[in-house]
Amino acid sequence: MGIIIIILGIILIDQISKLIIVNNMVLGQSIPVINNFFHITYVRNPGAAFGILAYRTEFFIIITTLVVIILGYYVYKLKKDQLLLKIAFALQIGGAIGNFIDRIREGYVVDFLDFKVWSPVFNIADMAIVIGVGLFALEVLLEYINEKKAEV
Repeated sequence: MGIIIIILGIILIDQISKLIIVNNMVLGQSIPVINNFFHITYVRNPGAAFGILAYRTEFFIIITTLVVIILGYYVYKLKKDQLLLKIAFALQIGGAIGNFIDRIREGYVVDFLDFKVWSPVFNIADMAIVIGVGLFALEVLLEYINEKKAEV
């Protein structure tokens, strides 16, 4: 049940934040929060990270559907004590669905988090995906360390 709450929470926060941006900003508008470091900048991304594969909406819809199904299956199959993996996959699923909704509805993803020291503008769904992948990598690393300790 907690995993569903994480997924729905990410989707809700992502979609509400994007709605606020779309309803209150003009495309291309940038509002400095911390001058020359962090701005809220309204952009549309028709592709994936860094705008790659722009306007391949059907491709992203198919890939996202497959990824969500596969991750959902793994979440279902994980043991109760594999909480870190469940959270990692839930963040990835929530983020994927958040961007999926944009692609279905508009054909592009709304991005607005603009750290001037980092080139791409991104959104809450992107953050959830990256954090989820990071937690997955951490779990793999911890599992590897534990296996190496067991060998000694």
